[in-house]
Amino acid sequence: MDVIAAIATPAASAGLGVIRLSGQEAVAVAEQVFRPARAGLRLRDMEGYTATYGHVFDADGDVDDGVALVFRAPHSYTGEDTVELSCHGGVYLLQRALRACLDAGARPAAPGEFTRRAFLNGKMDLTGAESVMALIAADGRLAARTALAAREGSVFRRLQGVRESLLGVTAQLAAYVDYPDEDIPQLAPETLAATLRGALDTVEALLSTFDAGRVLREGVDTVIVGSPNVGKSTLMNRLAGCERSIVTDIAGTTRDVVEETVRLGEVTLRLADTAGIRHSEDAVEAMGVERARDRMRQAALVLAVFDGSRPLTGEDKALAAEAAGANAIAVVNKADRPVTADVGYLQGLFDRVVTLSAKDGAGVDELTRAVAAITGVQGLTGAEPVLATERQRAAAGRCRDSLQEALAALEAGMTLDAVTVSVEDAIAAVLELTGERTTEAVVDEVFARFCVGK
Repeated sequence: MDVIAAIATPAASAGLGVIRLSGQEAVAVAEQVFRPARAGLRLRDMEGYTATYGHVFDADGDVDDGVALVFRAPHSYTGEDTVELSCHGGVYLLQRALRACLDAGARPAAPGEFTRRAFLNGKMDLTGAESVMALIAADGRLAARTALAAREGSVFRRLQGVRESLLGVTAQLAAYVDYPDEDIPQLAPETLAATLRGALDTVEALLSTFDAGRVLREGVDTVIVGSPNVGKSTLMNRLAGCERSIVTDIAGTTRDVVEETVRLGEVTLRLADTAGIRHSEDAVEAMGVERARDRMRQAALVLAVFDGSRPLTGEDKALAAEAAGANAIAVVNKADRPVTADVGYLQGLFDRVVTLSAKDGAGVDELTRAVAAITGVQGLTGAEPVLATERQRAAAGRCRDSLQEALAALEAGMTLDAVTVSVEDAIAAVLELTGERTTEAVVDEVFARFCVGK
């Protein structure tokens, strides 16, 4: 393949910047723009995983001093000869150094092309390649650990077991059907069903991780709702760590939706504070209340706030009934005062009820645990395989459906040919998921979302 080059560090002033080159002639191109300080040393003579100090230069002279790090195929990220030129991270210096590489025969790398070459050269499967951007974008410990596990093959290894068991089944079925005159024992229906159910259990377990994994990667749309003066804005400010919403004793202060992105434990909440929900003759406040109801219906997570220092009102109970139909947590606020609200009533409507004081922060840890539990994040350790993209989910879903069809055909007493067709469809879905058998269009779609330089 031709030599590709790109700036592999962010396009901003920094202490260090890196130009990455990859391809069969990467070292030859790098020799035209980098001069080792050590007399007589040439990059072509350097072994892999070695570095040398020197100067980056172009036709106009020296650009900067820096370090050349050489990787030899196949022991590199891409599986090709690779050179990384590190110099000072000024935007002008990096662009001039990159231009020198392009003038020396490299071409600009397309988005994700380094990782694409790693995939094409067998350095990682497609699920591992997709995890690279998740690893870059990770904004928490658990998200990073989950992405790293996928990068190192956790999803691939789990599916490899499914593939091998199904291939074994199809081989036995094919031999029995294709060579009826040979003394080949028929695969016992009980054994076949056990194999199919084992594969189905594995795929369904993988599918069950998708929603929690998406929460880790993308966060969750969350709305704070409640009657006026129950402490919604105080809770918003507590979670945001700043005075994001105006707090007063006057009912109806919040009339529009106030938004902020916050971290709560391992979960990112795209948080919206809304107007107090009540009947109002004020036209502006009424519009705010209607927007609050709209956001509650659309949100993936609802934090329904109640004033624990007073009995529940009719408006509180109406709101509780409405919010309980959503993915919601009841938050009994103002726990710094004696709690007189009927917490048992709320426990009868909500699976999770948290008592806290937004004013002083007591009980926020309990809310953090409740959010982790309701989003499924609590069950993740970061080591288990987690489906990371809609493409992976769709392929796993097709595999599940085909396995269910195979089991249904077997239980209905249909011919082994019919069972085999469904099993082969399940294998095809697994191979598409891992990238062992996929189309150019799928590969293009995967890497189109990558950044240049990775």
